Amino acid sequence: MMPLAMADAGANYTIQKITGRDEVRQHLAELGFVVGEPVRIVNELAGNLILSVKDSRIALDRDMAMRIMV
Repeated sequence: MMPLAMADAGANYTIQKITGRDEVRQHLAELGFVVGEPVRIVNELAGNLILSVKDSRIALDRDMAMRIMV
């Protein structure tokens, strides 16, 4: 397992665990980041990630991406 922020762009992963406070985990779940969900890193720009999850593209900063384990 590794943080999503350290994963390779263009690769497909499955979310294994989400860390952080309850509020952070709830916010990520509302965006579609839940355990077992496939996620793809579309692009990385200055440490920020463009992700594809549940047929949507979402931008996350590095700090939030470090909380998602794949």
